[in-house]
Amino acid sequence: MNKYSSKLSLLTLSMGLILTGGIAGCGSSGDGGAGFGTAAGGPTGTACAEAGCVNLGTAANYVILAKSGVSTVPSSAVTGNIGLSPAAGSFLTGWSETADGAPVTYSTSAQVAAPGKLYAANYSGGTTSVDLTTAVGDMETAHTAANGLAPAGGGDPAAGGTACPGTGALGGLTLTPGVYTCTTVVSIGAGTNVTLSGAGVYVIRTTQGITQASGTQVILAGGALAQNVFWVPALTVDIVGTAGATTRMAGVILAKTNIVVGTNATVNGRLLAQTAVTLDAATVTAPQ
Repeated sequence: MNKYSSKLSLLTLSMGLILTGGIAGCGSSGDGGAGFGTAAGGPTGTACAEAGCVNLGTAANYVILAKSGVSTVPSSAVTGNIGLSPAAGSFLTGWSETADGAPVTYSTSAQVAAPGKLYAANYSGGTTSVDLTTAVGDMETAHTAANGLAPAGGGDPAAGGTACPGTGALGGLTLTPGVYTCTTVVSIGAGTNVTLSGAGVYVIRTTQGITQASGTQVILAGGALAQNVFWVPALTVDIVGTAGATTRMAGVILAKTNIVVGTNATVNGRLLAQTAVTLDAATVTAPQ
């Protein structure tokens, strides 16, 4: 090899190393290259991509997001990230967390499947606090936006819509995509299920709360997807569970107040609460 060829080979190698380092460094500020702060360190699930979606913004980086507390009675099983703000990490109760280091950027728990992580407002490492403030703001914006959507058929039965199917008692009903508004408690009564049938976006909102009886199910059929279903209550969500039965909820819950998920209940979706989320040996999985 002549002198010129040797220099050219060294230059080519050097440029390759520079380019490789540059590409590896893009978007890799502790977020796995996903381009969103620290919360992208765990699975974020699938977001709604249909026309008429409720835009969750960065709140979609969490399977559970709350403002005042996230508690569990072990052992729950969570797949996805958990976020808490403005409350501090001391209000993540029952998780037996392990901090990543000092300063803390995130913590882990045996009840949160890796690579899922727990984040709290007082974690000063990375951009955790800023990310959470943004996500909570996005959650609140999403709740407001969902309540501003026009109801299915304009809320007029003659136009093919209904303001509140079953006057809030959804057990035994089959709903198609649309926006539904109730002023009573939305319930799925004992011994019944509700079926959401068809591809598209579902928004089920109420000025009251949501109660789901133990052993009941939200069934997705005909192309309905959990990430396209939005439950939007103004008061408490109570998903009742018992050790002898499995309660199944599907969809994104955008709660104005708190969400309670009972023993042996499973959620395929997200729990986004403007107060607290309470789990009792429950399973919560981000929509895939």
